[in-house]
Amino acid sequence: MLFDKDNRFNLANLITFGNIAAGLIAIHFIVHGDFFTAIILAWIAGALDIADGKVARKYKLSTEFGIQVDSYADFISFVVMPSFLLYYAITADASGLTQLILGLVFIAYIVAGLRRLIEFNMKSEEGVVTKFFEGVPTPLGAILQWVLYLLFSYGVITNAYVIGLFVVAIAWALNSKIKIPHP
Repeated sequence: MLFDKDNRFNLANLITFGNIAAGLIAIHFIVHGDFFTAIILAWIAGALDIADGKVARKYKLSTEFGIQVDSYADFISFVVMPSFLLYYAITADASGLTQLILGLVFIAYIVAGLRRLIEFNMKSEEGVVTKFFEGVPTPLGAILQWVLYLLFSYGVITNAYVIGLFVVAIAWALNSKIKIPHP
């Protein structure tokens, strides 16, 4: 059952579902102001994202379903969740207008991340790993947002609009022609 490629709940997909759960639970903690727990869950989601692909390739469990579920997990854990974290952090004491403007920036980022994942899926084949990603992969986009969170939290960058400009740049990079080596 766990090693049956045709089972939607095979081992690789169960790991991916764990990634989705970690991302969704992290969003819960972000909304309730517990950023530390959310960040721990984000790193767990990242580890699960690495593990699901390795398990799928090692045990020949790669399927179209698995590719789609993995992208959904990436969307939750590496696009939506880090956007919530950074948005909630930089707008905690902001005016309504600032919240609105930065909210639109993060919506644009989320749409860019979704577009990037859809484009990636349209070019993917079961069990095939390319040498390069075209555009910044969403997990790297998430890491860049977490770096921005740290820079803001430690007072290195205190202006929320400057953070927003960096978010726009990352959103652009997600769908750019930049070549990123595949690990």
